[in-house]
Amino acid sequence: MLFRIDPTSAEPLFAQLAGQVRGAVLRGELTPGTRLPAARDLARSLEVNLHTVLHAYQDLRDEGLIELRRGRGAVVAERATDDLGPVHDAVTALVRAARRHGLAPGTTLGLVKDALTSQEDR
Repeated sequence: MLFRIDPTSAEPLFAQLAGQVRGAVLRGELTPGTRLPAARDLARSLEVNLHTVLHAYQDLRDEGLIELRRGRGAVVAERATDDLGPVHDAVTALVRAARRHGLAPGTTLGLVKDALTSQEDR
């Protein structure tokens, strides 16, 4: 799997990297048990700080998408491929509705974040 980041993007580098891994898992390009590149190697190839890669890996671990194992590194978790079809369908419907209403991507993301936050408060 080839990872790319855009240093000119407003999105933080660690978030770009984590998003690419998430997408690859959802598309089935990364399957449970697949080892991700060692953090040092990936940082070197992307020309970013080691802590940027570690931050992305830690976020993915916290989400349950990967496991960080001493001596084995980052491995795609078994539960990473749970059937997310219904969630994917709902997100696709949301994106279509947002586009129909002319919402900018940032506005749509803001609405989703607000909804997630309000659900956590319940």
